[in-house]
Amino acid sequence: MAVRIAGVEPGSPAEKTGLRPDMLLCRIDGHEIRDGLDYEFYSARSELEVSAESDGEAVTFEVRKEEYQSLGCRFPTYLIDKHHSCRNKCVFCFIDQMPKGMRPSLYFKDDDERLSFLFGNYITLTNLSDQEVERIIEMRIAPVNISVHTVNPELRVKMMGNRFAGDVLKYIPRLAQAEIPINTQLVLCPGLNDGNELRRSIEWLASFRPALQSIAAVPVGVTRYREGLYPLRAYTKGEAAEQLGIMKEYNDLFRDQTGLGLVYPSDEWYLLAGQPIPDENFYDGYPQLENGVGMWRLLEDEFMAALEDTMRDTVIRRVDLATGKLAAPLLRKLAKKLHHRFPFTRLHVHAVENRFFGPGVTVAGLLTGSDMIQGLQGKLQSDTLLLPDVMLRAEGDLLLDDATVDEVANALGVNIKIVPVNGDALLN
Repeated sequence: MAVRIAGVEPGSPAEKTGLRPDMLLCRIDGHEIRDGLDYEFYSARSELEVSAESDGEAVTFEVRKEEYQSLGCRFPTYLIDKHHSCRNKCVFCFIDQMPKGMRPSLYFKDDDERLSFLFGNYITLTNLSDQEVERIIEMRIAPVNISVHTVNPELRVKMMGNRFAGDVLKYIPRLAQAEIPINTQLVLCPGLNDGNELRRSIEWLASFRPALQSIAAVPVGVTRYREGLYPLRAYTKGEAAEQLGIMKEYNDLFRDQTGLGLVYPSDEWYLLAGQPIPDENFYDGYPQLENGVGMWRLLEDEFMAALEDTMRDTVIRRVDLATGKLAAPLLRKLAKKLHHRFPFTRLHVHAVENRFFGPGVTVAGLLTGSDMIQGLQGKLQSDTLLLPDVMLRAEGDLLLDDATVDEVANALGVNIKIVPVNGDALLN
């Protein structure tokens, strides 16, 4: 395989050596270049032999540069080739529960081990070959974040709709043997992979410590767009408490053995079960924060620490904040703490119902512009509305339904400020 060079950085080793745009980059030190990881890994050395093709002719370049200095070639995308899409048909897939007519990028299901390394995305292993696993080991691509869901091979095939889903579990012991750090997640579904199956998953995965660093468990999310899909429902309060009990049992055991936990329930379990969020020590440095594990605790602790360090004043402030139903109780608690320290400051917290996906979806990141407008019309107490940045796509301009921040602001007649999900930033 060869990849076309889209551009060359001026003054770079590539330009000085003679590499030019539109040449085909074939090999570096004899290694085939298939994607961006190959390119970055094999071009890191200070002395390179670069094989290329120019106008159908094979050419070889000897490169001298600083170790880890960029070679200087540019490609159409940072991965060089296309994203690897998901081959599964998981019974709980959130994308399958989305309505038609949204922007195309929202329907893309990625399952790409390179995005696991670059951005922390989770992969199911069903896209991997033995060769790709060996590359992960050779390049020390870590951590590898794996959506496991169940370690029962037959059940995994059923839940993921892929006949290879059980076989590829063999890659977990292979990666662990090579001491590649692994994080895992389980999306639990009532009556499918919870209860005794949850116990089986925890025990099998725990056998690969210390390479296996964490297990996150999140409850299945159910929208109102499930027509024709596998029959699933949300957890009840009692069922959530039962699953939490199992996870606590194992976490206590692991903590006694090693001083660290291993199984980290997402915040939603505690809220569903009506139980208090654990303290900071439970989360062991927050290894699964992006999975919604410990976000509540971290936000509260950051906010309270910042509040204690802030000088008192008498400036009158009034501001509104919109969030999902899940986070609203915490933010109302913080609003009271804020008002106690700053009596002239009022933070009005609005728990916006998700009408777009359905009331069972309670996280702020899945609220839409239409939810904001319908849920807040006539209810705001100030001319400033704070929205958490998780409501917007990465570019920071659009909500899930393609409504812009300006459109929502104009419809509600307020100024909108976007706030990172961080206690200090929120207080500021």
